[in-house]
Amino acid sequence: MIEGIAQSYWMASSDPTSYPALTEPAEVDVAVVGGGIAGLATAWELARAGRAPVVLEADRIAAGVTGFTTGRLSAAHPWIYRPLRDSLGPDVARLYARSQQEAVERVERTARELGLDCDLERRPSHVYVESPDRVDALKTETEAVQEAGLPASFVTGTDLPYEVAGAMRVEDQLQFHPRRYLLGLAEDLVRRGGRVHERTRVVEVAEESGDRPHVLTTSDGVTVTAREVVIATLFPIIESALLSFRLTPLRELVIAAPIDADDDPGAMYITRQENTRSVRTAPYGDGRRLLLVTGESFSPGDDDVARHQRELVAWTREHFKVGDIEYWWSAQDLDTSDKIPYVGAVADRLYVATGYARSGMSHGIMSGRLLAGLITGDPPEWADLYDPRRAHPRREARPMLSAGMTNMRRFLEDRARVRSGSLDDIALGSGEVIRHGGRHCAAYRDEDGTPHVVSARCTHMACLVAFNATERVWECPCHGSRFAVDGSVLQGPATTDLAPVDP
Repeated sequence: MIEGIAQSYWMASSDPTSYPALTEPAEVDVAVVGGGIAGLATAWELARAGRAPVVLEADRIAAGVTGFTTGRLSAAHPWIYRPLRDSLGPDVARLYARSQQEAVERVERTARELGLDCDLERRPSHVYVESPDRVDALKTETEAVQEAGLPASFVTGTDLPYEVAGAMRVEDQLQFHPRRYLLGLAEDLVRRGGRVHERTRVVEVAEESGDRPHVLTTSDGVTVTAREVVIATLFPIIESALLSFRLTPLRELVIAAPIDADDDPGAMYITRQENTRSVRTAPYGDGRRLLLVTGESFSPGDDDVARHQRELVAWTREHFKVGDIEYWWSAQDLDTSDKIPYVGAVADRLYVATGYARSGMSHGIMSGRLLAGLITGDPPEWADLYDPRRAHPRREARPMLSAGMTNMRRFLEDRARVRSGSLDDIALGSGEVIRHGGRHCAAYRDEDGTPHVVSARCTHMACLVAFNATERVWECPCHGSRFAVDGSVLQGPATTDLAPVDP
């Protein structure tokens, strides 16, 4: 384990919430399932348009993936514009850029209109390479970004304390405190007639057609009827062959350490080299800034998260003048098979927002504008770009095949290598998937030696979970569901707990 508090800085530096759980059946116009950035942005846009949405959040709002991001809001997404231009045309790349830059402007304008204290700062954003053999490709990417309409330039010098071979710089991007921003949005949503219910996990969505409303059921058996439903739960909780094989989960680590203000690199930076490194700072008081470094992409269920932590900390100490690491956390996201999010309708009056490919801040704000526009009959000009029902065979065929083969191989290999064993063989404070009592079990022994045994089959699609020893949780490597050591759901798409097993 590394030093510091195992907690997101955004969570530690913002107020807790206490919106009531839904305890009685309800009939609503629009139900938004998920209280992260996409769900809250959608609900707020709808309330602003005169609708009265209801947000249903399984835990606490802005406390899931959104509460564990880096708060980097930029249209300068790494290595997306040239592929878009070359495969789908320059007009599509321009629409993508417009949708992302509008999200940047939307946050600044909203924060100022509502008077939100969310550490809003305009900063240039950089995509950089350290290898000289990647410079020509980055120059071509920069040209594509310029053609798409963003204020981009290729530079060889930055304010980073280490050399880079080249960087694409895009002006007037934004960094902020995402949780404070969203808590302010939720308060304004309620003032406008919307409702927020926390600790209200939706476990079933009965899809209807025609004029009949959808029926949602919570884990407590409370039903909600809604004419329109938005699913904004990272990986959608609805079963959809349209999405299941086009979404790939990944996780990244974040560490945060104070630095002197004089050592602030003054901008946002990201590279996909070195297994991803993303750098930004935030206000921290007393003449200091908080350096946030993100990286070490890995799949859920990776059995060596501690090594990724050590490598990220070592890299940070090598490149920046930091002392103690004060916070560390991990975040999860989803890649799509064509690198474009899925935002829009998947059925009659049923919408999703997912697949943000490590650019969740701008995509989440964009989703709010897009989904509210679809529901109110005023969709933005770039709505078709994100339609979940689209098909880009040339871009998607290979990633979809690779993802499907990986999950199938994992499905078979995991079962083949599970050992039969005794609970006593599991180290204290550790977990392992074993054959126990004739079935695959996820077994954890706490520090007192007490065993906690649950089914190892993820309740989403029956993949075997794996133990994350660093965070002490069970993770599904297929679609990213996470469970506590007692089997309770921490993160979907699973909506039900792992079944207990008699030890």
